[in-house]
Amino acid sequence: MVPQFSGAFSAAQFPTSYQQTAVAAAPTNATGRTVYLGNLPPDAPVDEILNQVRVGPIESVRILADKSCAFISFMDGAAAMNFYQDASTRKILIQGQELKVGWGKASPVPVNVQVAVSTQNATRNVYLGNLDETITESTLREDLSKYGPIDTVKIVREKNIGFVHFLTIASAMKAVQSLPTESKYANKKVNYGKDRCAQRPNIGNGTTQYAFPTGLNFQSFSNMGFASFDPYQNAVVAATSHLDNGSELRSPTSPLFSSASSAAGSATSGSAIGNRTIYLGNIHPDTSCEEICNVIRGGILQQIRYMPEKHIAFITFIDPNSANSFMYLAQQAGVMVKNRRLKIGWGKNPGPLPGYIQLAVNTQSASRNVYVGQIDDNMSEEKLKRDFSEFGEIELVNILKEKNCGFVNFTSITSAMKAIENIKSKEEYKKFRINYGKDRCGNPPRNASASSSNGTGGKTKGRNNGESDARVLHAGDSEAGNIDGVDDEVGEEVDE
Repeated sequence: MVPQFSGAFSAAQFPTSYQQTAVAAAPTNATGRTVYLGNLPPDAPVDEILNQVRVGPIESVRILADKSCAFISFMDGAAAMNFYQDASTRKILIQGQELKVGWGKASPVPVNVQVAVSTQNATRNVYLGNLDETITESTLREDLSKYGPIDTVKIVREKNIGFVHFLTIASAMKAVQSLPTESKYANKKVNYGKDRCAQRPNIGNGTTQYAFPTGLNFQSFSNMGFASFDPYQNAVVAATSHLDNGSELRSPTSPLFSSASSAAGSATSGSAIGNRTIYLGNIHPDTSCEEICNVIRGGILQQIRYMPEKHIAFITFIDPNSANSFMYLAQQAGVMVKNRRLKIGWGKNPGPLPGYIQLAVNTQSASRNVYVGQIDDNMSEEKLKRDFSEFGEIELVNILKEKNCGFVNFTSITSAMKAIENIKSKEEYKKFRINYGKDRCGNPPRNASASSSNGTGGKTKGRNNGESDARVLHAGDSEAGNIDGVDDEVGEEVDE
């Protein structure tokens, strides 16, 4: 399963513009937002399991005690990827048992949850205010359990407030909707609090920060001249006395939320914010574009622009979250091609993804890889390259004879869209099955340190081998929109 990332984190603690963007992109979040945890002890408390999660808001948690496993579905594919990477590189122990980590089945965020997140800042955490002393944590658990399974309950007695974390946002939505109609809670404040899994404890300076995977060195970015980087960007809330359980009431109209969001926005205006383009330097002169793509993992590409005479390349991802993920992994582990460590930096910000590309990605699973199926023995890689080269620069062509199919990987998704739209105008291609294949750059990182060649001149083919890579994402022929005259150039400037 290949995680695909949406255009924005869809967390309830984000400013309205981020929430709206997230909801609009939610249909593309189906793959890679659910993480599987196996080898759970039979009596493992759910709160102990979720104590391990500090990377992003959770949409739902399913515990299958009879199968000793759990599935954690995040609101965002990037958060799922962050947790997967973190959990895969360190041991997660529950009652002395090491958990297994994998990917769960793909599923979209339910539409009603998307809407509630966008319009009400919904999370799985329900805030209750004006609690009297007769209401205890046991009382809250008993009264609210009818709405769904509960993760944790906590009362802050000195503030007369409480927090009930459900296992799903849907359960919290039911509670928020129904509690004000109950006489016992009619005079209580009821709203959504922050998901405890989307933050980490106060670090001592009055600022609650949101977590990225363990091992990310935020300071390394500022030392290199990059903006100090918080993956939740404008969602940082600068205020004192915020508790890890989400004691801050987050109303989108509250002065605290508005002022904090504004302050955070002005503090994170560096080149990393929203940027989708990565700069690669110090590239060996004999390196091919294919070899560069072989070490790019974590997100599908809009374009790769390679300038061998300058020993540099610019990699533009579809999603800025993918670019950020690749950046921090590259800074930690390095990227090696032909025994040469590449320089990594931010390229010129290309701005938002063009709408026609976003539409093609959302509706047709567009990528820069074109699948050609039902080919015969007369088809060769050379012929495919010759016939498709009129649509744009090609990075890799390969044929799987045993599956009667081939793949043409362009350097630009726009070129692939042109090919999909026009190749069947050629008579001999009318009998073939044409569609988008998977961009191998969207596969999860194979290991912490990537290497494409041993320096002896041998090339490691980044082929789409195997049944999973040979599959077509959408059956039948695709129709791409009119893309004539659209400039797909990426700036060559490297931001200082």
